[in-house]
Amino acid sequence: MKDYIEERAVEIANYIIEENATVRQTAKKFGISKSTVHKDVTDRLVQINPTLASQARIVLDVNKSERHIRGGMATKEKYLHQMEIK
Repeated sequence: MKDYIEERAVEIANYIIEENATVRQTAKKFGISKSTVHKDVTDRLVQINPTLASQARIVLDVNKSERHIRGGMATKEKYLHQMEIK
């Protein structure tokens, strides 16, 4: 694996842990795809730093379990905003 990929994987994991960031937020911040973020954290980082990988995985699992709630809140906000305009 190339050095810059290893460095990126570690940076991504640190960002996810420190900011409690989602995959989408992380992908946008680093200018890469969601699938790259996921692959870096779940596959590549396990080989580089298993402890860091497990910490990042915990945050991602929590975010995944809460995503349906965030989606519902976003929809609610959207329709409340539309009602205010009318």
